[in-house]
Amino acid sequence: MKDWFGKSTLRHYKKNLGKTSHKISNSKYQISNQYQMPNNKNKNFDLEERTAKFGEDIIKFAKKIPRNTIAIPIINQLIKAGTSVGANYCEADGAESKKDFEHKMGICKKEAKETKHWLRMVATAVPELKEESRKLWKEAQELTLIFFSSINSSKKKEDKKKKK
Repeated sequence: MKDWFGKSTLRHYKKNLGKTSHKISNSKYQISNQYQMPNNKNKNFDLEERTAKFGEDIIKFAKKIPRNTIAIPIINQLIKAGTSVGANYCEADGAESKKDFEHKMGICKKEAKETKHWLRMVATAVPELKEESRKLWKEAQELTLIFFSSINSSKKKEDKKKKK
C-alpha cells in the first residue's frame, strides 16, 4: 500500500486489518469480507483490499502497453473492467439486502470475466507482455471463482431457510 491516503490512516488500517466483519444493515444475516486464500488455508485476506490491488495492478500494466490503433481501445476496456471489480465489490459489501448483495456480486463476477477477455486480447496484440498478462489473468480467474462461490453460498443459505 502506498502513502496516497496518509500515514496515520495507513497505520490505523494495518492495525485493524482483519479484525472486523461487515454486516448488511437492517438484516438478520451477516456477510464477511474476510475470505481464505486458496493456497494458504490459514491466512485470511481482505477482499476489498485484494480487488483494489487488482485494479491498481491493471492500471500499472496498462501503462506498459504501447499505444497504437489496435491497443488503445483494448487498454480503455481493460482499465474499465479491471478497476470496476473493486468498485462493484465495495457496492456489494454495502448491499441493502441479500438479493442486492447477490446481484452486485454477480456484477463483480462479470467484470472479472470481462477483464480476463481483455487481458487475453493484450497478450495477442502485444506478445512481449504475454507473461505479465497471464499473471493478471490468473488473479482475475481467482476473483471470479471467489465471487461465484460467494453467490452460491448466499443462495444456498436462502434455499435452506425456504425449506424450513
